[in-house]
Amino acid sequence: MANTKSAIKRIKINERNRLRNRAYKLAVKALMKQYFRAVQAYAASPTEEMMQEVQRCMSAAYSKIDKAVKRGVFHKNNGARKKSRLARALAKVVQSLKGQSETAGGETAASVG
Repeated sequence: MANTKSAIKRIKINERNRLRNRAYKLAVKALMKQYFRAVQAYAASPTEEMMQEVQRCMSAAYSKIDKAVKRGVFHKNNGARKKSRLARALAKVVQSLKGQSETAGGETAASVG
């Protein structure tokens, strides 16, 4: 147990910061999961509404990650890595959808010609 007044104060401050950091980390995890679910749903049925939902989720996740970095919960490289993961997930789905549409278009043209 802490003996001095300053040590007692540090314990209180550390506990307060730990709870704040935990809240940010949990919020970031939840928003990232929500984003990945939205990307999966978009991959299953690519519509304009689903893309808007993906963009909304990405914006919310980016915002929370940036705030966590600003407050010192995450290191800036960790925040950048998390945001990169989000962007890569969407890019991968968009690329696969683009590839499917090109192959589908190529097959129909070959069968007609």
